[in-house]
Amino acid sequence: MAAVPAAPGSADAAVRDAVVAWLDTKWDPDCSVREWWAIVAAAGWSAPHFPVEWGGRALPARALRVVREIFQEQGALMPPGGLGFLMAAPTICTHGTPEQIDRLVPPVYDGTVAWCQLFSEPGSGSDLAGLTTRAVRDGDRWVVSGQKVWSSMAMEADYGMLIARTDFDVPKHAGISWFALPLDQPGVTIRPLREITGHSMFNEVFLDDALVEHANLIGGENNGWAVTQTTLQFERSGIGAGGTMTSFPPAGPKGGFLDLRAGAAATLEPPDTSMKVLTVPELLDLARECGRADDPIVRQSLARLVSYARIGEWTAKRSRPGASGANAGLANLGKIAQTRITKLSVDTALAILGPAGLQWAPDGPRGGRYAEAFVFSAASSIYGGTDQIQRNVIGERVLGLPREPDPNKGLPFRDVLTNTNTNQSTAR
Repeated sequence: MAAVPAAPGSADAAVRDAVVAWLDTKWDPDCSVREWWAIVAAAGWSAPHFPVEWGGRALPARALRVVREIFQEQGALMPPGGLGFLMAAPTICTHGTPEQIDRLVPPVYDGTVAWCQLFSEPGSGSDLAGLTTRAVRDGDRWVVSGQKVWSSMAMEADYGMLIARTDFDVPKHAGISWFALPLDQPGVTIRPLREITGHSMFNEVFLDDALVEHANLIGGENNGWAVTQTTLQFERSGIGAGGTMTSFPPAGPKGGFLDLRAGAAATLEPPDTSMKVLTVPELLDLARECGRADDPIVRQSLARLVSYARIGEWTAKRSRPGASGANAGLANLGKIAQTRITKLSVDTALAILGPAGLQWAPDGPRGGRYAEAFVFSAASSIYGGTDQIQRNVIGERVLGLPREPDPNKGLPFRDVLTNTNTNQSTAR
C-alpha cells in the first residue's frame, strides 16, 4: 500500500518531522550496519511504539510503520526487525525480570541477535498445548529434549523462543514453561525444510539434551502458557493485515550484514520470495502493463483488495497492546484478514496475467514471482495459527460461544498421553 501523506498538524506529521530532523543530523551511510543500528536503538527508533521503559518512545502504534517509511524515503537504512523484534522482545518485556529485559532485549533492538520460534511440534500443531518436548531441571540449568517443526528462519537465528513441558503430572496447559534457548550448542540440530516454492524458510529443530540456564526461564516455571499467549498476540498482530512482520537486511551475525557499510545495505533489494506481499501499487502497474487496467473485473478485485487492506490496518492498530479497546480477538481477526488479503492479491495477479501467471522462473513474468506467490499463498491459512484456530478463539473469547467438549480436561498430561497411546518414553 502506498504511503498516504500526513495531514499538517496530525500525529503522523509530528512523527515525520521528528524523524526527518533526527536523520538530518544522525544518518551516516559510511558507518557499518552494526554501528548504525546501535545509534537507532539508543534513540528509541527501533521500537518507537513501545513504552520508554521498554526502549521505545511511547508513540502511537502507527508510529512503527511511519518511522520505517520515513527512513526508507530518506535513503537511510531502516531499523532492524525480525521475529525477535516482533515477538521475543515484547514478550520478555511483558513477563521478564528487569535483569532478563536488560540482558536479552537490547540486542534485539540493535539487531545484533536474531530469534526464531520453537513452538510447533510434529504431534502438536493446532493443539499447541499438547507439546511433548520436555525440560528437566538440573541445578541452575534445564536439560531439553524433543523436536520442533515449522521454525521460520531458525538457520539464521541465535536464540529460540522455546516452550517445553516442565511438569507431566498436571493438566496440559499448566505444565509448560517458556525459555530463551541459545541455539549455538551441541544439543541443537537444525534442518531446513524444502518447500514447494524451492525455498527453505521453515526448519525442523531437534533438541538432544540441549542446555538452557534457569536465568533464561521467562515468566516463571509452569507459567509458560500465559507467556505463550502474549507471544501469540504479538505474532498475530504483526503478521495480520497492517502488521510489520518482515525486514531487510536480517538481524544477527548469521545474516552476514552487520559489518556491511550502512549506505550500501540501504540500497539492497530483499530476496524476491513469496513472503514478499503483492502490493496494490504493484498490481496496478501490472494491470497497466498488461492492458487490463480498464477491465471491470480486475478493477473490482483491486478495489476490494484496497478495502481489505485498509480495514486490516485499522484492525491491527486496535489490536496492539496498549491500543484503546484492544482485546485478544482483534489480533485473530487481523490474522484472518491477512490470509484473505494474501489470497486475493494472488488471485488478482493471476486474473491480470492469465495462464502466463503460472509460468515458473525464469520464463514467468518478473522471474516467476506470481507463480511462486500462488503456490505459497495456501500457507497463509496455516502459519501463525490456522484459520480454524483463529475462528475458534474469536467464537469463544469474543462472541461467548461455548467451548468444544474436552474429555481430557483436568487430567494430568501423563494420563492424556496414555489415553492417546502416545509413546510414554517422551513423557518420562
